Amino acid sequence: MERVEAELFTDGGNDAVVRLPGRNFPGVLIQGDTLRILQTDVAELAELCAAGDLEEARLVARLLHTDLGEKLQRYTEALEAHGISRPF
Repeated sequence: MERVEAELFTDGGNDAVVRLPGRNFPGVLIQGDTLRILQTDVAELAELCAAGDLEEARLVARLLHTDLGEKLQRYTEALEAHGISRPF
């Protein structure tokens, strides 16, 4: 393990925006439990599609889209608040 100093652009919640040394742009730190939930949701979406349950698949996809959209919004707001251009 290596200890480094990182820049924290938001509070340290489940999707903190941080920049590691040597990186031009910050990233989003997603906690392990949150990452597991995202992976489980994607697996559920794939299973629903394979089973042909498109109505339920659409619902799960919308929830995933909303969740990721909120994380992206938090990221872009943090960049804007600190005068950093978006990497996309």
